[in-house]
Amino acid sequence: MVGGLFKNMRQNLDFWRNNMYINDNVLQAAHDFDVVKVVSCLSTCIFPDKTTYPINETMVCILGYIFKQSYFTQYGRRYTSVIPTNVFGPHDNFNIEDGHVLPGLIHKTYIAKSKKQFIYSLDLARLILWVLREYNEVDPIILSVGEEDEVSIKEAADAVVEALEFKGEVVYDTSKADGQFKKTASNAKLCKYLPDFTFTPFHKAIKETCDWFVANYNTARK
Repeated sequence: MVGGLFKNMRQNLDFWRNNMYINDNVLQAAHDFDVVKVVSCLSTCIFPDKTTYPINETMVCILGYIFKQSYFTQYGRRYTSVIPTNVFGPHDNFNIEDGHVLPGLIHKTYIAKSKKQFIYSLDLARLILWVLREYNEVDPIILSVGEEDEVSIKEAADAVVEALEFKGEVVYDTSKADGQFKKTASNAKLCKYLPDFTFTPFHKAIKETCDWFVANYNTARK
């Protein structure tokens, strides 16, 4: 069981119990089946808080490591451990809350590029009416702008800033979840039925929506 600081803080009992079970089970199974050597990974968290620096192997303080020493003392088993520092790279856990610091930072820095396909509600209303009146298939149909019309969250925010003529500082809170990076939908089937359908340009739709909100601020749902 592995995780970053915050996950450890939230589930410290689970971490301790599960990792002890894993450690005991793996080493005992290795011994029972006469495994010659076991190499496991420890964390630099095994070192005590109050210590001198730089830390070294003599400062290890963890029950799991004592298990391995005991297997050598009693049975001569050469079960050892490596202690890597903070690990990162491809296939890491990039979860902002539960991952380690570097992959978490990569994720936070990257999520402003998340892509979305937006569809203007008035365009959607027109398409729904078409489906109601003329679309006779039972199979579903995607109602969406084209794949090439995806915009990033930042681009969407910038469009709103422009439409509202906002002059203040825009701060992007990258600590918030941003959903899937990309879930591009194909509207090929829609285009086959309605090749001449014209979607409202994104910036025009944003402007119309912002203007409506300003004009109806007192009664708008908010």
